Amino acid sequence: MSLEIMDIGEYLKEHSIKPSYQRMKVFQYLQENKNHPTVDMIYKALCTEIPTLSKTTVYNTLNLFIEKKIANILVIEENETRYDATMNVHGHFKCEKCGKIFDIDVDKRLLDTKNLENFEIKEQHLYFKGICQDCLNK
Repeated sequence: MSLEIMDIGEYLKEHSIKPSYQRMKVFQYLQENKNHPTVDMIYKALCTEIPTLSKTTVYNTLNLFIEKKIANILVIEENETRYDATMNVHGHFKCEKCGKIFDIDVDKRLLDTKNLENFEIKEQHLYFKGICQDCLNK
């Protein structure tokens, strides 16, 4: 889903989020940069354009997006929290050499969840770690 900045304001409103300039820019960053960023990465990318932006604002904005279910939190390493605005079911692969995180398509029909029929599933995570193709070719 790729949204233009004007559409982002409407998208946020549809999810009961007041579309401030900072919130729209954070969401736009998530949409345009599929790098599964940390708070630090988003802050560094936007602070020159928005001098009043703080890391706390980025953190609070991302938590609001998670609460309103327009972004997911991604924790592959215990000491690193990343964010993802792709909301469909998918997995991730993290390269142990370069640190990049890649999206992986998952066929949800192949996941055996029969044992969970009487459970309420709130989150799903599937991830792999290893060495990506680019690093293997170097």
